Amino acid sequence: MGPDGQQIGIISLPDAMKIARELDLDLVEVAPQAKPPVCRLLDYGKYKYEQALKAKEAKKKQSQVVVKEMKMRPKIDPHDYATKKGHIVRFLNQGHKVKLTIMFRGREMAHTELGEKILRRLTADLEPLAHVETPSKLDGRNMTMVFAPLKKKVLAKVDDGEAPAESQAGA
Repeated sequence: MGPDGQQIGIISLPDAMKIARELDLDLVEVAPQAKPPVCRLLDYGKYKYEQALKAKEAKKKQSQVVVKEMKMRPKIDPHDYATKKGHIVRFLNQGHKVKLTIMFRGREMAHTELGEKILRRLTADLEPLAHVETPSKLDGRNMTMVFAPLKKKVLAKVDDGEAPAESQAGA
């Protein structure tokens, strides 16, 4: 194949090398399995550069999933709960997932329902921002739950839907 993609035809290897040298291009084997093998005339340096640019663009568009962890105890103070909830909200707004761990010690293991109660309360508080990705489960002395942020488009629809209702209620 020629430099602009047109078919040249079946040519012997020395002739193809001669054409490549005359055009100051490289002879690159594209399909070695084919009979006869398919080669292409192109500037290999430019080709590698374009591939690197495409890879860089693809990397920009992808997002890494970061899981932040927040730890609580079953007998958490209301102010401490509000502070930790604020941190969780900040993480979710940044697009991170949040793993919440409730740690039990000693006799607290007999009252795991206290941990469940905190998780249910937090789930209700975070409803407009996140959904439960992994429901609560007890792993030894820890109870864990994972929250994932809602998609940006969903949040935009929720914001658009609630704004007119508030303005009508005030009128």
